Amino acid sequence: MNQVVTEFINYLAQTKNYSAHTVAAYDADIQDFLHFYTDYAGAAPQLDDMARADTLCFRAWLASRARRQMAHKSTARAMSSMRTFYRFLKKRYNISNDAIGLISSPKIPRKVSKAIEPADVSNMHDAIKAIDSAEPWLAARDWALVVLIFGCGLRISEALSLQNRDVSGRPNVLRITGKGNKQRIVPILAPVYDALEKYIALRPFGAAPEDFLFRSVRGLPMTPRMAQKVVENLRNYLQLPDYVTPHALRHTFATALLSGGADLRSLQELLGHSSLSTTQLYTRVNMDEIANIYAHAHPRSNPHSDIE
Repeated sequence: MNQVVTEFINYLAQTKNYSAHTVAAYDADIQDFLHFYTDYAGAAPQLDDMARADTLCFRAWLASRARRQMAHKSTARAMSSMRTFYRFLKKRYNISNDAIGLISSPKIPRKVSKAIEPADVSNMHDAIKAIDSAEPWLAARDWALVVLIFGCGLRISEALSLQNRDVSGRPNVLRITGKGNKQRIVPILAPVYDALEKYIALRPFGAAPEDFLFRSVRGLPMTPRMAQKVVENLRNYLQLPDYVTPHALRHTFATALLSGGADLRSLQELLGHSSLSTTQLYTRVNMDEIANIYAHAHPRSNPHSDIE
C-alpha cells in the first residue's frame, strides 16, 4: 500500500496542484486509517482489503479517533480525505467500496458566527493563484469575485448580474438589484475596484457595456454554480470548514461593519434584507473575533489585495 499512497500523494501535489500543507494533511489522514486497519485486522491492508473494508470497519475507525479525542473537525476532514482516496483507487485501480459512502462524517458544532477567519481569507489569494496558475485572467476573475462579495456584501446572484457599464468610471456606489427586484445602493471601496479592473484588463472577451461583468472560460455569463465552485475549490484546496461559502463572505462583510459601528437599519439596507429580524442575527457574534477579522481581512484595511 505504501506505493499506492505515494502515487495518491503525487497525484494531489502534481495533478491537482494542492499545497504542501494540504497534501500533508491528506497523507496523515490516510496513514491514520492504514495504521488503524493494521491493528483492527491484524495485518497491514492490501489493495483488495481496501475494497472489502465494511461499515463496521469505518465506524470502528471513527470510534478510535473519538477515543483518542480527535476533534470532530479533524475527523470530518479525515473522512473527506478517505473518500478522495477511494475515488483515486477507483480511477487508477478500479477498486470500489460502497461502504465508505454510507458513513456520515461527524457533525461539526457550528458557531452562531459564520465569519471566515482572517488567515483563511488571506490564504485564498495565494490559493486562487495556484488553482488558476495556467490562466491568469481566471485567477484575476476569481479574486475579483471574492473581493466583490466580501467587500460589498453581495449575494452571488447580485454580483453576477452586474454589467460592465455598472462599474465603468469607478463610481462611488453600485446600484444593486436584489430579491424581489428591489434596488439598493452599496458603497464600493477602492480595493474592490482595483481587483475588478485587474480582471477586466486581462479578460479576453465580454467587453461590451451591456455584457455581464463575469464570464466563463467559454465567454458565456458566469452562472451561480460556477461562482459556488470557485469558493468550493478554495475550500477544498485550503481544507477549510464546510461553512466557508460565498454566503460566508457576505456574512463576514456584515459582521465586520457591525463591529465597526454600523447600526442595524443601515446594515439591513446594505444587505438588502426585507426583515430587520434577519439582520439582527448578526448581533449574536463574538465581537472580539469579528473586530480581528475586520482589522486583518476586510478590503478597507488591505489595499494591496489583488492578483499580481
